[in-house]
Amino acid sequence: MRRLIRSVVPAHWRWLVRRQYLRLRGWWYRGGAVMCPCCGGRFRKFLPMTEGDFPREGAICPACTAMERHRLLMCFIERATDLPHRPQRVLYLAPEPGIQARLLRWPHLDYLSADLDSPVAMQHFDLQHIPYPDAAFDAIFCAHVLAHVRDDRRALAELRRVLAPHGTLYLMDRPDERLPRTLEAETELTARQRAARFGQADRWRRYGRDFADRLRAAGFTVEEVAFAERLSPEEVRRYGLRTDELIYLCRKAGS
Repeated sequence: MRRLIRSVVPAHWRWLVRRQYLRLRGWWYRGGAVMCPCCGGRFRKFLPMTEGDFPREGAICPACTAMERHRLLMCFIERATDLPHRPQRVLYLAPEPGIQARLLRWPHLDYLSADLDSPVAMQHFDLQHIPYPDAAFDAIFCAHVLAHVRDDRRALAELRRVLAPHGTLYLMDRPDERLPRTLEAETELTARQRAARFGQADRWRRYGRDFADRLRAAGFTVEEVAFAERLSPEEVRRYGLRTDELIYLCRKAGS
């Protein structure tokens, strides 16, 4: 049924219906136990993640669907970057609705979001072929995207190309600490085979402990920030954050 609806109803209309549903769900779960820093909503609880290879409790905001990584990123943007105060050219890849809404309310930002096909994104293009000139953006956000790109090295080269000399690429992923090296397909795999091997049908790899080295090999300096550890235990609980999520600050080597 879901596949039939997707084939018949345009993505834009599906998103409008979903947005109204999320507003109603947010109203239903309203309360004071937790707060989403992305949409600003206060709720009785965050909802469980029941799909994918990592089911867990307290993952999803009832109103804007932000997950732990999105809520952590929004806290980081507000507290540890100059985006709230300084004009910048910003590219947000695979945008999360709550964060996008917040950034669009900051009129000093020249903000653009992009994805292959998401109705939330302002433009649609392949990360392996970014249709913008060199040094076009001062800040680029790419959270849990690279594992879903067929050629991540080419994507990283494109990200480096469009990043301004003194700009920052904010990357997020959760490398598997059990893997000394990134696990990739040596031959073409079907969607079912990728789901079994990498956890999701649209993933092309599972990153290992060499993730930061792959970023350095692409021409970046890398700073790994465990931002949740800078927050109080009460903030971590209230915002529903994971403490094992890193934010990788990538800048052009030699800049």
